[in-house]
Amino acid sequence: MTEPVEIYRTPGFPVDYQFWQRWSPRAFTGEAIREDQLMSLFEAARWAPSCFNEQPWRFLYAQRDSSDWQLFLDLLMEGNQAWAENSSALIVVLSKKSFSHNGKPNGTHSFDCGAAWQNIALQAALMGLATHGMAGIHYQRIADELNVPDDFNVEMMIAVGVPASADTLEESLREREKPSDRKAVTETCFAGRFPED
Repeated sequence: MTEPVEIYRTPGFPVDYQFWQRWSPRAFTGEAIREDQLMSLFEAARWAPSCFNEQPWRFLYAQRDSSDWQLFLDLLMEGNQAWAENSSALIVVLSKKSFSHNGKPNGTHSFDCGAAWQNIALQAALMGLATHGMAGIHYQRIADELNVPDDFNVEMMIAVGVPASADTLEESLREREKPSDRKAVTETCFAGRFPED
């Protein structure tokens, strides 16, 4: 994408630019990123809020050209493999389903991991990198092939990389390579009870 994000998005209320400029491209250059850049993303995730400060997130990752790269790439659905192969790193997001301090179920484990993922996405954007979260993954194979313990839920995978021009994508994806808009706040936020139809 070469056009500015402002062409596609306009906030309805004052909010910092970092929130609405971030989007999820599929076009990556195929360049590697440094280990310390990747660690900065995980450091951002570290500071996300969580119930009882449980920090239920765990991240498994493979950098391109590493021995695990093809394994991680193969754990994506075929449609995602086609473009994610040009990313710099693939990250599996896991959440611990129980509290460490008492072993009881943690009802917010997925919710808290969402906060950690958001921190990764925003930090990446601040660093000039792009992220794309994916649900098109082989969940059970990830659990089996990456030795995920039973007390952890496979949430998603993230492709991280250096953004590239949409021209690098196959034709069927080029048209979609632009920031999506969002519903207005008035469509998702209500004072008091849930509105009736």
